[in-house]
Amino acid sequence: MYSKKVIEHFQNPKNMGEIEDADAVGEVGNPVCGDVMKIYIKVKDDKITHIGWKTMGCAAAIATSSMISELAEGITLDEAMKITKKDVSDALEGLPPIKQHCSNLAADGLHKAVENYRKKQET
Repeated sequence: MYSKKVIEHFQNPKNMGEIEDADAVGEVGNPVCGDVMKIYIKVKDDKITHIGWKTMGCAAAIATSSMISELAEGITLDEAMKITKKDVSDALEGLPPIKQHCSNLAADGLHKAVENYRKKQET
């Protein structure tokens, strides 16, 4: 059912937790399954220097939140915007078809956090 990588990130999630002084937050949810994610980012010189998250959801939602944090930390905002749901799923060595929507949430949450950051910079 779940890959070893999914189980590892579910049982030992990376970068979990809210960042109190985050530069931006992206929040997404799936009304069908009830999963909700908040992705927090700190940015310096157009790079994500720190990322945190809070997720209420299933094992796949927790694992994808953990994995997106590993994929995004240390990269530029433009690179972060190119991370896809497939990238997250592949990094976790696959998700069951019924759980693919969860990886969608993680990528979307990261993209929303970056968009939120960029909007703040315009003002």
